[in-house]
Amino acid sequence: MEDQEMHLKVKKVTEKFTESMYYLANEPSLALYRLQEHVRRSLPELVQHKTDMQGVEEQCQGAIYTVEYACSAVKSMSNSGAYFKNIEGLLRRAISIKDQMSSLQSRSSIVTQAVPEPPSFSSS
Repeated sequence: MEDQEMHLKVKKVTEKFTESMYYLANEPSLALYRLQEHVRRSLPELVQHKTDMQGVEEQCQGAIYTVEYACSAVKSMSNSGAYFKNIEGLLRRAISIKDQMSSLQSRSSIVTQAVPEPPSFSSS
């Protein structure tokens, strides 16, 4: 009989002990302590990642600016086609006018060579 009583008392004590351990293991302050431990361990790595990401972001911003500048330059070049056509037309006109002037000049030199000089009358 004493064995059964002892067995019941031991069982009761172990149940109480288990209940206490369960309560302690799940106590909020312990959970917060574990959280704090985790944050202290992982925070330096997170800070390093943040710093790295900021550096990458700066590089990306520089690359984005460069690409946008290049795109605007290409758009400006594609829009300049009208200006080049205008310049081409003006050059063609200038060449045509020069050819006309050359032909007029050559005709005038032929005419001046073909026309004899009028005799000069001198009164003596």
